[in-house]
Amino acid sequence: MDQTPERIARTIATEINASPQQVKAAVELLDGGATVPFVARYRKEVTGGLDDTQLRTLGERLGYLREMEARRSSILNSIREQGKLTDDLAKRIAQAGTKATLEDIYLPYKPKRRTKAMIARERGLEPLLRAIMDQRGSDPEALAQGYLGEEVETVKAALTGARDILAEELSENAELLGRLREFMRKEARISAKVQTGKEQAGAKFSDYFDHVEDWANIPSHRALAILRAAKEEIVTISIEPEPEAGQERALGIVCSAIGTPGTGAGDQWLRDAAGWTWRVKLSLSMYVDLLTELRQRAHQEAIDVFSRNLKDLLLAAPAGNKATLGLDPGIRTGVKAAVVDATGKLLETATLYPFQPKNDVRGAQAEIARLVKRHGVALIAIGNGTASRETEKLVGETLKLMDGTKPTRVVVSEAGASVYSASELAAREFPELDVSLRGAVSIARRLQDPLAELVKISPESIGVGQYQHDVDQRQLSKALEAVVEDAVNAVGVDLNTASAPLLAHVAGLGPSLAQAIVAHRDANGAFGSRKALKKVAGIGPKAFEQSAGFLRIRDGAEPLDASSVHPEAYDVARRIVKACGRDIRQIMGQPEALRGVRPEQFVDDSFGLPTVRDILSELEKPGRDPRPSFKTASFAEGVEEITDLKPGMSLEGTVTNVAAFGAFVDIGVHQDGLVHVSQLADRFVKDPHEVVKAGDVVRVRVTEVDVPRKRIGLSMRKQQSEDEGRSTREGRGQENRGARGGPQGKPGPRGGPGSGRSGKGSPDKGPKGGKPASRDSGNGALGAALLDAMKKR
Repeated sequence: MDQTPERIARTIATEINASPQQVKAAVELLDGGATVPFVARYRKEVTGGLDDTQLRTLGERLGYLREMEARRSSILNSIREQGKLTDDLAKRIAQAGTKATLEDIYLPYKPKRRTKAMIARERGLEPLLRAIMDQRGSDPEALAQGYLGEEVETVKAALTGARDILAEELSENAELLGRLREFMRKEARISAKVQTGKEQAGAKFSDYFDHVEDWANIPSHRALAILRAAKEEIVTISIEPEPEAGQERALGIVCSAIGTPGTGAGDQWLRDAAGWTWRVKLSLSMYVDLLTELRQRAHQEAIDVFSRNLKDLLLAAPAGNKATLGLDPGIRTGVKAAVVDATGKLLETATLYPFQPKNDVRGAQAEIARLVKRHGVALIAIGNGTASRETEKLVGETLKLMDGTKPTRVVVSEAGASVYSASELAAREFPELDVSLRGAVSIARRLQDPLAELVKISPESIGVGQYQHDVDQRQLSKALEAVVEDAVNAVGVDLNTASAPLLAHVAGLGPSLAQAIVAHRDANGAFGSRKALKKVAGIGPKAFEQSAGFLRIRDGAEPLDASSVHPEAYDVARRIVKACGRDIRQIMGQPEALRGVRPEQFVDDSFGLPTVRDILSELEKPGRDPRPSFKTASFAEGVEEITDLKPGMSLEGTVTNVAAFGAFVDIGVHQDGLVHVSQLADRFVKDPHEVVKAGDVVRVRVTEVDVPRKRIGLSMRKQQSEDEGRSTREGRGQENRGARGGPQGKPGPRGGPGSGRSGKGSPDKGPKGGKPASRDSGNGALGAALLDAMKKR
């Protein structure tokens, strides 16, 4: 009987803190085409309540372990065909827990090209090695005399051949490789040295010109900086134990594999041969293994940071369905304006020229006032790029001159707006609209509902990652797609207003079905119920089952269509309503009407207690939005440029990005400040995400301002410590110096290598060609290499 599924289930169960039965149930659902959001929300009884995080991990590990099982089977077959499979070897292969261990065991049996050891064996030198190992007290040179001949003419050649055989055996010793790998993981140090003559070209990597750090503890951002410096041939990397004692211990491990504790001539020869094997072969093998592990670890941590930041942005508070004026600031090319109604429909556009060279302040103010009055604008969204503060000031002065209720002005991140503007999607949505004006529409809509608008943009273009262009792009895309899917389904989607890009992320749909839904809606009008979705071409029973619970119909004939109750469970919901003796509309949203209901009474063969409890929660608060209530930061009057900042100032700002070493905060001066991890709270903080997330409005204190290098140090600590400035500088030293995108604190062009943003704003790139680069969100508290990879503004 094949034990593979059982072994996989046991392994994953241990890793996600679940039972093998839960894992097997979830695997069966996922293999059957179920999506993670659907299983997490509507199959709790089947999986025992596994959440989306556990299910995502399960899916990733399932793929890895299935690949490993396939490799295990392949290795067994290969060795069996060679006639070398023993019971002990089969047992070792079966017990191997990682791909690396499997490959270690397979090494001696792996078909390979002709090696020096093979040639030495063909020349009859293997018995010489055995003689040296068996007769430790004998002189190896004397033993070698008996193996000289036509193919082996000298004693040196004979001993070299014996050494080659020993080196290959040691290099293919699975137990030795495992011990060395564990030793290196604990003891190894990674060091970087600048290559001769590369000091000036690699100035942005200057912190790593002579850097040594424990391999086990190096943070991902520093590892990625060193790896990038090595890729650009600025530094060379080594991974090895401490030069003296560490190297000696490594040699001792190698020697222990052949047992050389004695003092005989053979012992000395074996010790020297082991040392040569370590230096020439094994240390290189360990370097490759640990470098690979380090890269994978750093990539995963960077992807995790990006994923968390993206989730926080997607689930940021929506300002709501209100008429909104979007302003995309610019100087020479003007401020682009677009008004959208409460549903996001474009009503009117304009271009204002309040700044140089036209300086038409009065005309711009009159146009803003006209747009606000004509369309009943309740919100004004101002992009945070070039001239953002100047535009905000212009709007503020305009509103002072107006009578009656005044709209709320909010500064909005325009990250990725130019990507959307130039996209095929935007062209289809607004074929007649100038590219630059499309950005203003996007800015307005992302204030109304960040999730609905940001899903139209590639997650990589939103720019909340670190070294996102250095990491495995397939792995990054897969992780970010999962984040978007979970966010969209957690919030739910209005079937009658959602765009195709938003619908595409609903569980069970995808781009083609999303387009089919929109086309059907355009041709036949709004959907009257969830059931009507079945009329869309391509929506079969499976797609309907997976998607229906995440789609909403507002004000339809069936009240439950506006909730997250799945249609398959409507009968349960109606039984609950009937037991309350009221109309369903009188109960939904009235928690007191359900107070005496006992969920156990409604459990049946199809729906268990978790589902009944979820239905009750949904009846109490139908269609509840998990996102927080809307709040915006208020920038300080008169603080518009970095030169306006002074240490000690207390300011309000918005967290734009969170990295392993701290958080970037937009305080309205076109240059984000850095709150180093040591300044996030009046306590030790290991992970900045414990304290802040992207989109949070926070109160910060300026601790350091370096105008030439565009560096702003901030603190969120309530207690102002004497060494605050020092800790900021130390933090900067740890994360590299220099500004993002270029050496010596000079900001690089947007859209360049490592940029988290599009090419927007570059004078010679992107659809908004005339706009100069705006804020450099990278704050100099990071180094050039690091900042180059983080989000640029």
